[in-house]
Amino acid sequence: MHGKTVLITGATSGIGAVAAESLARDGARIVLVARDRERCERTLERLRGAGPRVQHRALVADLSSMSEVRRVADEVLASEPKLDVLVNNAGALFGRRIETNEGLEKTFALNHLAVFALTLRLLDRVRASGPARIIVTASAAHRVASLDFDDLQSARLYRERKLGQLLRYGGPAFHVYARSKLCNILFTRALARRLAGAGVTANCLHPGFVATRFADEAGGAIGPLTRIAKLFAIPVGEGAQGLEYLAASPAVENLTGRYFAGTVERSPSAAARDDATAERLWEASEALLRSLGWPERFGS
Repeated sequence: MHGKTVLITGATSGIGAVAAESLARDGARIVLVARDRERCERTLERLRGAGPRVQHRALVADLSSMSEVRRVADEVLASEPKLDVLVNNAGALFGRRIETNEGLEKTFALNHLAVFALTLRLLDRVRASGPARIIVTASAAHRVASLDFDDLQSARLYRERKLGQLLRYGGPAFHVYARSKLCNILFTRALARRLAGAGVTANCLHPGFVATRFADEAGGAIGPLTRIAKLFAIPVGEGAQGLEYLAASPAVENLTGRYFAGTVERSPSAAARDDATAERLWEASEALLRSLGWPERFGS
């Protein structure tokens, strides 16, 4: 990883922070993007200790806002001549339906649309840095999900709150989260097809159920339930191994469009392998960004 620049979102805690420190120890220069300035500064201090020979950097942005995604992407384009690895790791589960100030359901906005927008905005720079890698943190939760293109913002799902949802998914909040993780896999596969032959790979992973801060502030019933469940979760260091592997291992340098559980390649659900759905999601995501004033061409 010596001489390589790695941009990681969601790297101030959990598996993102552990992976960032590990890659810094291996010689990478880390550019992290997170929403809390104080946590960014604390993470930078740890990165400087792990990899003191390079100038690590932190950028502050709320990635649930597409205007913030565009701003921080343009900051990266203005200051980073190359991006060898892009790790889309930021994500969250919210215990109730929240709309952003742009009118987007927050889980969908943060977990999927921000990944889509940030990646496409930086794609020309990543492609020019090839061989390069793009990684998306997905989840095994995708296995219980399917997409409803008439309800991508989950307004109807929250409104109906069917008993079957409660029994099968643990409530609408978890179902919405699972949908966003399905979106991650579909996007990764569609992106990999578009990057064929470009010297850039795109892969995603389920890190495992990890004992992190995830869902601690979700609100509703799901926050306390998740905290109890995490008593049985795997350690953060173990959960970070998949990110580190996909970012650095020569074993995956020619693999693309794949889904991993940790460091082991797995087959995702049938819904996640539906290329027609992936293309429809791509088109819907582009349309949403255009409605928010993004240019017709999303790259740099």
